[in-house]
Amino acid sequence: MSGRADIRRTGLQLAAIGVVMAGLSFAAVPFYDWFCRTTGFGGTPLVAVKAPDVVLDQMMIVRFDGSLDAGMAWTFAPQQRKMTVRLGETGLAFFEAHNPTDRVIAGTASYNVTPASAGGYFTKIECFCFTEQVLKPGERISMPVTFYVDPAILQDTDGKHVKEITLSYTFHETDLSEDQARLAAAPVPTVN
Repeated sequence: MSGRADIRRTGLQLAAIGVVMAGLSFAAVPFYDWFCRTTGFGGTPLVAVKAPDVVLDQMMIVRFDGSLDAGMAWTFAPQQRKMTVRLGETGLAFFEAHNPTDRVIAGTASYNVTPASAGGYFTKIECFCFTEQVLKPGERISMPVTFYVDPAILQDTDGKHVKEITLSYTFHETDLSEDQARLAAAPVPTVN
């Protein structure tokens, strides 16, 4: 009898390990996302409420890049390819998205900063990537991103050599909720 009990106990332990591992695999994605947003790891820009009080004369070139995930029907591009900002200075850039289709499309932008050593020093204050964007057929929007490059980059052994930073966005199509679809399909009232 103890042989069957041992087999059963081993089976239950293996099943429990499987359940724990599956749970950890689902938790890994949001944990990794949180870790990258908190530390700037992997070129993930940080988020702040406002720029620092210190603005240096040291300049940084910031380049902008926009792309679309395979199958995303929008057009999407930065309205300026680059700008030069002082370290600590608030910068404002715009990206344009257009839905040339005859259907409502929702999209979410993922982002990255290169080189990766600058990710912890490139900080976004306000960004269209924080929320899902919904475009009606033919709709075109201009979306702002407010940012700064933290002067602390000069104290970093790798960061102090960075002269150019590239902020890249990729838009991915997302499913519309029932409320979004209903609101998007509603006619826009005319104003006289």
